[in-house]
Amino acid sequence: MYKFLIALLLLTGLAGSAQIKGKVTSATGEGIPFVSITIENTYTGTTSNEEGTYELNLRQTGKYNVIFQSIGFKTKKVPVNIASFPYALDIKLEDENYELNEVVISNSEDPAYAVMRQAIAHKKENSEKTGKFEADFYSKGIFRVKDLPKKIFGQKIEAPEGMVDSTGSGILYLSETVSHIIFEQPNNIKERIVASKISGNDRGFSYNTALGTFYNFYNNYVDFNINMVSPLSNNAFNYYKFKLEGTFFDENNNQINKIKLIPRRDKEPVFEGYIYIVEGSWAIYAIDVDIKGYRSQQPVMETLNLKQNFSYNTTSRIWAKNSQSFDFKAGMFGITFTGKFTHVYTNYVFHDQFDKKTFGKEIVFVEEGSNKKDSTYWNTIRPIPLTDEEVTDYVKKDSIQTLHTSKTYMDSIDKKSNKFKVFDVLTGYSYHNSFKKTRFTYDGLLDIGSLSYNTVQGWSVGTGFSFNKYDEETGKYTYIGTKFNYGFAEDRLRVQGSFSHRFNRKNYATISVFGGSVATQFNPAEPITPLVNSISTLFFKDNYMKLYDKTFARIQYSQEAFTGLTLTGYGEFSRRKALFNNADWVLIKDANDDYTSNNPLMPETDEFAAFDTHHLAKAGVIANIRFGQKYITRPDGRLNVSNSNYPTLSLQYEKAFAGSEKNYEYDFIAARTTYNTTIGNKGDFGINLKAGKFFNADGISFVDYKHFNGNQTHIGMTERYLNVFNLMPYYTHSTNDAYVELHAEHNFKGYIMNKIPVLNLLQWNLVVGYHALATPDNKPYQEFTAGFDNIGFGKFRMLRIDYVRAYQGGYQTDGIVFGLKFLNILE
Repeated sequence: MYKFLIALLLLTGLAGSAQIKGKVTSATGEGIPFVSITIENTYTGTTSNEEGTYELNLRQTGKYNVIFQSIGFKTKKVPVNIASFPYALDIKLEDENYELNEVVISNSEDPAYAVMRQAIAHKKENSEKTGKFEADFYSKGIFRVKDLPKKIFGQKIEAPEGMVDSTGSGILYLSETVSHIIFEQPNNIKERIVASKISGNDRGFSYNTALGTFYNFYNNYVDFNINMVSPLSNNAFNYYKFKLEGTFFDENNNQINKIKLIPRRDKEPVFEGYIYIVEGSWAIYAIDVDIKGYRSQQPVMETLNLKQNFSYNTTSRIWAKNSQSFDFKAGMFGITFTGKFTHVYTNYVFHDQFDKKTFGKEIVFVEEGSNKKDSTYWNTIRPIPLTDEEVTDYVKKDSIQTLHTSKTYMDSIDKKSNKFKVFDVLTGYSYHNSFKKTRFTYDGLLDIGSLSYNTVQGWSVGTGFSFNKYDEETGKYTYIGTKFNYGFAEDRLRVQGSFSHRFNRKNYATISVFGGSVATQFNPAEPITPLVNSISTLFFKDNYMKLYDKTFARIQYSQEAFTGLTLTGYGEFSRRKALFNNADWVLIKDANDDYTSNNPLMPETDEFAAFDTHHLAKAGVIANIRFGQKYITRPDGRLNVSNSNYPTLSLQYEKAFAGSEKNYEYDFIAARTTYNTTIGNKGDFGINLKAGKFFNADGISFVDYKHFNGNQTHIGMTERYLNVFNLMPYYTHSTNDAYVELHAEHNFKGYIMNKIPVLNLLQWNLVVGYHALATPDNKPYQEFTAGFDNIGFGKFRMLRIDYVRAYQGGYQTDGIVFGLKFLNILE
């Protein structure tokens, strides 16, 4: 019944809607973009497009006052008497004349400070006036590229057909969304998307929804990757200088103060530009600010310009945001990207309060068929007319899609790309069936990514075969694959296979089966990567990676039981066998330094195996709980949205049984909680707390001990060190009893460094951390860390350096850890 009423209302709206159409130009005749056009004392409005043209939808004929408002131009009120639709109304706006009282500017303090004090003092009441509402929402997003090269680092770049022209420029992405939103500050939202359109993709759903678009300058901070300090923040005077550029009067004779925002320190997370404040009510009239990429710690982005327009309703006496846009420019490797998002809010209804059941875990609902609306619907409902460029893009890409989704075309493309070449035996080969959405892949004999060196296998190389199939409509996904690995010094080929099938995108039910033979690390978290171990072994004769032979079969099933809870059950049977060193080759020889053995318990000798050969069965269950999790419902499935205000919790129970010897069997329970939060503009704090306990485990194999992520290479490879001890040897603290493990880290995100002259030019971030481990067999181990992140130059800031000091019953050691985050890309 509810869906029927919604459809009926939509059809009624379409049948009864009509338009005022026209173009807004400047005194020179140029179209003015982003002009706010509203009907006086209503929340019916629209915005002009990039060419200055507009369309304003109305319900009925009659007399209206149409308000045209744009930053930098005089607001214009135009009375109209509409007898029939469409109604043509072209408007020319005059440049705004700003006045500055000579008496005022003679004061020792710029008068802007008095205005800003009043605006800050009244921000709570002004924010609360618009804190609870429902409205209709429209969003349009467009991304463009310029100067796309043919190759980057020797790799050929091929843009999809129809996206770029011969100069390497064009529209990469164009989409629109129409929805109805219910919003309550600070972040409660319920959105129902009735129409969604992506150029060249009638199966997809646009992601430019209202979610995450409420940039509220009445708050202390505005989130743009990091918390930017609002000019209306309680501590704004510590970050900004203010200058009154002038005043003017709007159509209701409200005095508007134009105030320039001047950053006190260039590297702080601050805005620059203008804020317009209404005299008397001290509400925001408009926002026109720039965000520099280096200030928001997004070096790839050069500049983002954000504009907001507010209109006044004399009945409700509320200044409400009617439109918002942000333009950005970014670039790297000589490529320039630009983008623009435009948002229009209409038909506001303000509430004193909402029913407790108004907001739930579902924050966005996308209606069935919302991506199938035809051009007639969009031409009627769209509040901002398309530009000629956008019209051309829709026509071109939609026709290309029609061609590309035909079986004949897909078969012809597949026939061309599926041709097998002689060198594919070495480099790899893929066979596609685009119509059936299947792919077969062969990795090739020269799979460089699999090449590594360790003292057990010597040089190791691998290859593999895989098959996958994906169904866009149902979300089903199937993968079948096999991997081959050969160790030259060991002279052994290992093979493993895997099968995985996801049943849907609603509860993400997935079953997986794995099996085969592998040389794997004692610590299943693999604390040292093959690449880092290869470098450490060959150049420094430090063979930290310790391996054992595992022949196994494993089955696993997981699904989301309900929102926020994912359950995973697994069973495994394996045979474990100790391995020994077989290679001692090194690039840089050192007569005083020998390789350690492959026995992590006795690294000084190769005479003893780390454990006896045995077999064992395991079964377990893992519950992952994401408190406060919400979700987006789409016709093709659900998308989970995490809530940073809450921690996550993981619980595990595992039982080992059917061992070749009874002493290998055990019970194990574990818990883990993680929490990450942003503390104002003072940076990001993260914590990772783990605990666990073995039962009846006195005689278990060292393979099954709880191992901790140590690091002896002095190389860090992760964004944050919330799961690693950077100076602790890999296996010295492994336990078959109880443990408590803690990692905490705070990244100040420039809060301290930005205030230190000269050092602020580096744009480094101070990072401090604490790490602790307690087990019954050892004294508590602790690490204190301090260092700098965001190290680099220009747009390349992928380095980090930390000083680490370790204690265990007193001072143990210290050292420097070099964070090479870019190595994650190479792995």
